[in-house]
Amino acid sequence: MTRHSEAPLIIAQQGSFAVGGSVIKSEGQFDPIKLTPAGQTLHGDHAYVFYQIPVDQRKLPLVMWHGFGQFSKTWESTPDGREGYQNIFLRQGYGVYLIDQPRRGSAGKGTQSGTYSPTPEEQKWFNIFRVGQWPNYFENVQFPTDSESLNQYFRQMVPNIGPIDPHTNADAVSALFDKIGDGILVTHSHSGGMGWLTAMQNPHIKAIVSYEPGSGFVFPPGEVPEAMPSSSGALSAVQVPLSEFTKLTEIPIVIYYGDFIPEQPSDSPGQDGWRVRLEMAYVWADAINRHGGDARVIHLPKVGIFGNTHFPFSDLNNQDVAALMLDWLREKSLD
Repeated sequence: MTRHSEAPLIIAQQGSFAVGGSVIKSEGQFDPIKLTPAGQTLHGDHAYVFYQIPVDQRKLPLVMWHGFGQFSKTWESTPDGREGYQNIFLRQGYGVYLIDQPRRGSAGKGTQSGTYSPTPEEQKWFNIFRVGQWPNYFENVQFPTDSESLNQYFRQMVPNIGPIDPHTNADAVSALFDKIGDGILVTHSHSGGMGWLTAMQNPHIKAIVSYEPGSGFVFPPGEVPEAMPSSSGALSAVQVPLSEFTKLTEIPIVIYYGDFIPEQPSDSPGQDGWRVRLEMAYVWADAINRHGGDARVIHLPKVGIFGNTHFPFSDLNNQDVAALMLDWLREKSLD
């Protein structure tokens, strides 16, 4: 893959919009003098979308959906200031849509109350995101180990403005595909399971690329695996009707997991939770393929790419990780 991060980017279109969501209205009649809630509306539960379309764009754009505690910053510049997937794939000719899911980031208003408690917990996420075991970094980790990069990494975490509702989120992202037409959904972590939900309801999703999906693996009746125990808690699958499950067999799907995932049970919950998620992903892909689908799980160390955290797309070797995805897109004639 050509690496020319200093070359100018030529953008044909750029903009942002809200999509999906709902409206609630207070009973009564609006009074422009008293200004009570009576008769007034609240628009909420929409997704916020920023997009860039390059000159000579490829046939299908990429829709990038962040994970838990994150927002669209996930896909932008990396913690140490290198180009993230937003620019990497723009340079390859793909239109890019970045999502802030409902009740998160710039998708500022929800229709249900939420409470933000400023709880110190960043060291927990350092471990869960497999950067290392605080305060130590993993040996040969593909994460910049300077203090300012870690500062930026912690500051890209944002709270939920209301409760997380997978169906509300899937509905908003589905509305995005209704608006833009056919495209490829790129998910990370918590949005992985919500990505399956969205693809089952919207045929405009022509492929899914999922980085380290963490929950919401769906199976048809009679094929739901037992919950998988780990030191971070048990991972359970979700049952859906066979007619819904088989919709996922109609599109190509690839799943990527990074490094530092133990092969045997571990008393380190930050790592052990990913052991069962990787195991569940293999079981899930087998179920998809057993029903005639096209799903693949790629564990990066097994293909010679080492040192990746829970964020392979922003690690120091993100160009190499992106090259894998580009090869898969070409293989599936999605470019």
